[in-house]
Amino acid sequence: MITTIVLIKCDPKAIPHCATRLAGIDGVSEVYSVSGEWDLVAIVRVPEYERIAQVVTEEFAKVPGIDRTQTLTAFRAYSKRDVESAFGE
Repeated sequence: MITTIVLIKCDPKAIPHCATRLAGIDGVSEVYSVSGEWDLVAIVRVPEYERIAQVVTEEFAKVPGIDRTQTLTAFRAYSKRDVESAFGE
């Protein structure tokens, strides 16, 4: 499974609507409203790289109110459990 994090800048009035629409897109597992420079963060989990392009460039583009995005594709996941097992704790 490929995980992609998408940072999203929206029209402030459209944030709840954008979040709801994004959460309904196949491949989007979670959407968070966040503080800081970005308004929303969407977590996309898909089985193949081609699907990332479909979700982000085609499906996200259909959501009114999105001004811009930045897409970050994860290479490797680290968790507390992984760190503890690596150091024998």
